[in-house]
Amino acid sequence: MPALSLAPYVVKKPWLMSMLKPLANWYANAAGYRQLGLRADDLISEEDETVLLALKRLPASERYDRIFRIRRATQLSIQHKLLPKNEWTKTEDDVPYLAPLIEQLEAEQKERDALEALSVMKNH
Repeated sequence: MPALSLAPYVVKKPWLMSMLKPLANWYANAAGYRQLGLRADDLISEEDETVLLALKRLPASERYDRIFRIRRATQLSIQHKLLPKNEWTKTEDDVPYLAPLIEQLEAEQKERDALEALSVMKNH
C-alpha cells in the first residue's frame, strides 16, 4: 500500500508552501546525506523490482553518477568524514531523478493489471 502524501495539498496552498519550505530544507540538511554528496533519490533502496527496472531506464551517465555518489558516500562514512562544504549537494541540485521513473513504472503496472483483469463478453 503506497504511503499517503500531503505534498499535493501543500503545493496547492502557496501560504502553506512558503511556511513549510524552510522546515523541509532544514530537515533535508539535518538528515546529513547532502554533506556526503548524495541526492535524496540516492537513498531509495534497490531491493524492490520496480526500483531495479527504474534504474535500468536511467541514462548511462546518470547511472554512473549515482554509483559514484553512493560509493564516495560509503567511503566517507567508513572514514567518519564529510565532504568539504563546497562539495555538499546544493538544494537546487537535489532534484528527483529516480522517483518519477518509479511512479511511471507503477502506473504502467497498474494499467497492465487492469488490462489483464478485463474479461471479454460475447453479445448474442
